[in-house]
Amino acid sequence: MTSSPLLQMRGLRIEAGNAPGGPPIVHGLDLQLAPGEVLGLIGESGAGKSTVGLAAMGYSRDGCRFAGGTVIFDGQELTGAAAKVRQALRSSRIAYVAQSAAAAFNPAWRIIDQHCEFPVLRGRMTRSQAEADAVDLYRRMRLPNPGEIGFRYPHQVSGGQLQRAMTAMAMACRPDLIIFDEPTTALDVTTQIEVLHAIRDAVDRFGTAAIYITHDLAVVAQMADRIMVLRNGELVEEAATQTMLAAPRESYTRSLWAVRKLRPDPRPAHAEGVTPLVSVTNLSAAYHDTKVLEDINLDFHRGRIVAVVGESGSGKSTLARTISGLMPPIAGGVSFDGEPLPPDCRRRSREQLRQTQIIFQTADTALNPRHTVREIIGRPLTFYLGLRGSAREQRIRQILSDIELDPDEFLTRLPGELSGGQKQRIGIARALAADPRFIICDEVTSALDQIVAEGILRLLLRLQRDKGLTLMFITHDISTVRAIADIVVVMQNGRVVEHGSRDEVLDAPRMDYTRRLLASVPEMDPDWLDRVLAARETVGIARPATASIHILDTASATKNRS
Repeated sequence: MTSSPLLQMRGLRIEAGNAPGGPPIVHGLDLQLAPGEVLGLIGESGAGKSTVGLAAMGYSRDGCRFAGGTVIFDGQELTGAAAKVRQALRSSRIAYVAQSAAAAFNPAWRIIDQHCEFPVLRGRMTRSQAEADAVDLYRRMRLPNPGEIGFRYPHQVSGGQLQRAMTAMAMACRPDLIIFDEPTTALDVTTQIEVLHAIRDAVDRFGTAAIYITHDLAVVAQMADRIMVLRNGELVEEAATQTMLAAPRESYTRSLWAVRKLRPDPRPAHAEGVTPLVSVTNLSAAYHDTKVLEDINLDFHRGRIVAVVGESGSGKSTLARTISGLMPPIAGGVSFDGEPLPPDCRRRSREQLRQTQIIFQTADTALNPRHTVREIIGRPLTFYLGLRGSAREQRIRQILSDIELDPDEFLTRLPGELSGGQKQRIGIARALAADPRFIICDEVTSALDQIVAEGILRLLLRLQRDKGLTLMFITHDISTVRAIADIVVVMQNGRVVEHGSRDEVLDAPRMDYTRRLLASVPEMDPDWLDRVLAARETVGIARPATASIHILDTASATKNRS
């Protein structure tokens, strides 16, 4: 390494629109990154974090334009460079790990085919070498069956597993710079520990520089040497991680540090003998010959919020899909208000469909990219409630106001013109438009910063109270469970292993598995990850595998590093 920076941004300005004078997204930002350094970018949704990360590759998303300033990577100016120059750097010397793995992978290609594409295309490895290297990286990412999982299609693995596979794919060409855009958003807390360690180990091993974008302050504390806080496309403050955590200067930064103290009002226990709104009885489900749910029995009582937690692949989202009729079970069934529901949603009546709505984990793939916000929210209003014309328009505006988005600003936008948090709020609005009684929330705050997430949780609590809604809330965020849940259900390997009130499960867990989940929640301490890994070694839980990653001794595989 040399003292010269690997990446420099000077006076960077990015505007919305294809013509000069559009709304500014990034305002004259200066950024510098040394070889091997990890920079954390934090801020609330819409702060410009992902836009800055993409700009590091000389890229601006559709509907945005570079309006001023420079981006210099290893001496090469990128914003004015020819397309072939920028394309040659991407995936070879600069890699990107997207927030939504499900949207980043081609659903028609096997995972390993997508992993091997660029190492082979860039002449760094043969196909057989790339496959062997992929398996080694999958092992480092703690993916199950590393020799086999790459030969599956993206839809055949869990969201957390797919996110780890994408991180491995970004490392395939041993880049000089990796932009991590919320790489652990989709991961449960125990898996997150393994992935954070694997990322940090790979960055240290190869001297790779990284920009780590996140809204999770405890996570960035484990990863970054230095932190920059952004708000509305401007730098709020910047400091070394230890300094930032110990003494943030700005009040906005201190507001990001605040621990969420939201707690639901205590509710009396449901009366004995009252029919639950939703009952799951002896439910089992399978993908082909692999059983993923085993004899699930759960009741969802009116006006209650039931949080379902567990590691990636534990069956949380599969349970949601089975209840909603998207995946018929192989045994057992679901009843609504005492009446059995057809197992396949295509056989349910329109009224049965209206009563149960699901908000999916990944807004990127759940929203039609060609539909405006008006169309996305308006379709269920017409389909379920028959609203048209001015009545429909008025209701759309009211729903947008309820989720704290300005109707005049957002009605005509497409999903591609929204931030990750804004897209998730539109997904929530679409579910609310059907006026349901039961809503399944599948990781609805996982993509949101603390400030926005708290607003969404307060909104859901208010709607639940005012409308008497019953919520199934799937999450891996224990602070969210404490903030919203009445009942907590813990799942492991397709089974319910613990079930009780929020205080019973979180304050006095009976099962070792539950205690391990709770011990894996990140803390605002840069040394927390090392302490957890050391504790695991003490009790015999191995760290992530550290089998050597092949660095091929060929001229084509040797990078000209600074």
